[in-house]
Amino acid sequence: MRIDKFGLTVVNPYKRQFDKELQAKKPVAKQDKVEISTAAKELQQISQWTVEHQEKVRKLKEQVQNGTYQIDAKTIAKSIYKYYFDN
Repeated sequence: MRIDKFGLTVVNPYKRQFDKELQAKKPVAKQDKVEISTAAKELQQISQWTVEHQEKVRKLKEQVQNGTYQIDAKTIAKSIYKYYFDN
């Protein structure tokens, strides 16, 4: 028994050729694709309400920093009353 060719990787030379042919015949791999729904696209965009809210907050911050912000106690009281008793 001969053991001088132990561990020979080229046991079947036709297998390598067969594998190459299989690789050539394989269809091109499909690429992954992401689709974003219209609802998600709408959520990604800044809504008009957000823009208006940011502008209002900016103006209020400026008024507080300048010391020109006036608190209207009657409006606050009406709002509290409406919240607790008109629901």
